[in-house]
Amino acid sequence: MTIAKVISQKLNYNEKQISQVLALTDAGNTVPFIARYRKEMTGNLDEVAIREIIEKANAYLELSKRKTAILASIEKQDMLTIALANKIKGIDNLQKLEDVYLPYKPKKQTRAMLARQNGLTDLATCLSKLDEQQIKKMTSQFVNKQVKTSAEALGGAQAIVAELVSESEQIREYVRHFIENKGQLITTLKKNAAQFDEKQIFKTYYQFEHNINQLQNYQILAINRGESEKILSVKISLADDIIVNWIINILKKKPQPSQYFQEAVRDGYQRLLKPVLERQIRSQLTERAQTAASKIFGSNLYHLLMQAPLKGQVIMGFDPGYRTGCKLAIIDAQGKFLDKEVIYPHKPASATKQKTASAIFNALIKKYQVKLIAIGNGTASRESVEFVVAQGLHKVAYAIVNEAGASVYSASDIARSEFPQLHVEERSAISIARRLQDPLAELIKIDPKAIGVGQYQHDINGKILDQEVDTVIERAVNEVGINVNTASEPLLQHVSGLNKTTAHNIVSFRNTQGPFTKRSDLKSVPRLGPKAYQQAIGFLRIIEGQEPLDNTDIHPESYKLATQLLAIGATEIDPTDDIKINKLAMQYQVNPLTVVDVIKGLQQAGRDIRDTLPGALLRNDVLKINDLKQGMQLEGTVRNVTDFGAFIDLGVKQDGLIHISELSEKRVKHPSEILNVGQIITVRVKNVDIDRQRIELSLKLGV
Repeated sequence: MTIAKVISQKLNYNEKQISQVLALTDAGNTVPFIARYRKEMTGNLDEVAIREIIEKANAYLELSKRKTAILASIEKQDMLTIALANKIKGIDNLQKLEDVYLPYKPKKQTRAMLARQNGLTDLATCLSKLDEQQIKKMTSQFVNKQVKTSAEALGGAQAIVAELVSESEQIREYVRHFIENKGQLITTLKKNAAQFDEKQIFKTYYQFEHNINQLQNYQILAINRGESEKILSVKISLADDIIVNWIINILKKKPQPSQYFQEAVRDGYQRLLKPVLERQIRSQLTERAQTAASKIFGSNLYHLLMQAPLKGQVIMGFDPGYRTGCKLAIIDAQGKFLDKEVIYPHKPASATKQKTASAIFNALIKKYQVKLIAIGNGTASRESVEFVVAQGLHKVAYAIVNEAGASVYSASDIARSEFPQLHVEERSAISIARRLQDPLAELIKIDPKAIGVGQYQHDINGKILDQEVDTVIERAVNEVGINVNTASEPLLQHVSGLNKTTAHNIVSFRNTQGPFTKRSDLKSVPRLGPKAYQQAIGFLRIIEGQEPLDNTDIHPESYKLATQLLAIGATEIDPTDDIKINKLAMQYQVNPLTVVDVIKGLQQAGRDIRDTLPGALLRNDVLKINDLKQGMQLEGTVRNVTDFGAFIDLGVKQDGLIHISELSEKRVKHPSEILNVGQIITVRVKNVDIDRQRIELSLKLGV
């Protein structure tokens, strides 16, 4: 059976589509390139489908590799039968494969192995066939130089039975299924551990009991963290007697097997099997929760990166602070740094310093004709908002910007290379301003884990999270398209076909040779070979260059078709008119999908797809938590989406929470079905707890 056929049985794609995707991938094509420029070969599969096929193919190859290793291992032991070989070859699940292999897996010498070597196998077999008296009589027959006493012989025989219990494929499958479906996870507060949970973050789990098969992903991650911080004790509760009796019943050779046999079965279950399966299941729960959390993080990150940029405006970045002052930075309409200042508008600064702060602030606003202020949401943020609003500025709006990770950027090599003359704290104000002007271009410079969207991202396996982050950034960058003459190295290296070296070479080339005037100029960039050029060039833009098509997402390989279509008025053609599209495809001997893409590219020339997406919420007033009243309706920005709800920035110090139950009158499976990071929504204040600084919100506006 071919790999394409195997994958087609698992996914809803035909074998030809799968074969084409794998062939294109093997030829060195990237996922964005395949999805955008090879639709005619894949049958118009999108990035998600293509990645899914690649993921299944990699899993299939890993499973095949493991099967080969296992078959070789068993054959080396001279224990491989035709039936066993066929069974192994037919397995499509890695866990089942390992269960089948377990009895043959080389391991350090166990009590059971030693007992077999000492000739106790027959005695072990008799434990389930004979009664206690018969067994006692025959144990003396197995006493020898290695087995000194009857008791030792009996113990060795029981060890063989116990190991049989722990290695039986059938028993492992039953117990694993029992734990997954009938087991309960119980957590308790460790003795004297409450002092380490000052904010009572884990209070919910001080006395917690839940069916394993109903655990939510965020609960699993919270419990894991509480356990790792030595605040919680965690155990799995099972109906052990039911399991042991089931094992005895399938292994027994007589209606009432001996007590020795029952003891051996219980020992095999309690000592050898149960602990291993409990660890496996907790590991699987963790992996499931981490994978789900990485997807949430990825979705939040994608929508954060894809927020509409505020182009063409001079912006003031305002990094709030108390004792160290507020750092101000001015950037022009292209993001170029113009000026900086430090002001002290808040206590404990003296009245003189506060007065001077107003003068400096207003002078900067006037000098650079600032129309927009980006205020970081960290320490002293709300006081800074009050300061800005108190200046009575006309036609100047502000937006609160999530500054998570700004300090990470400010101390990074990227920031030092961009602004070597500035102090660390001064760079953060520039970053805050640029985040508002072009979120994608600025946030790409920061380790996404420092941005603070998602749930328990610091507890997620690094490999799982990094893979999700890379996928999301690659998707966002290539969907938007990058101005090759202004893009930074960190941004360029996420373009399809490029890497750190080629991104650096592109920037170095334009710095020495001047701006690129046409896409083909990039062929002269060192180390940017024909394959990399092919993969990257469609996602790179030349603004106001020699060739207008260079400012579209049309690949140069389709320029001839684009020119032909322009000549017949392509910008007026309806790309959904199948009859017209098919006629053009036949006329120019190309695939209809290519015709549609080229027409759309011509119609959207020079546009940024982010312009139609949500942007920052601009404000002119100031709001405090004390101003919020039950039933009040107001606008807010979705700051974070989790399994249990969404956090909303209302312009007050504390974000409000919309619990998943308050998202709709209908049942909502996950908050991401309704809300995305960066989305501007109208919410109703359900409850305000000023003492605990908690705000409960609802999307049910009419309730």
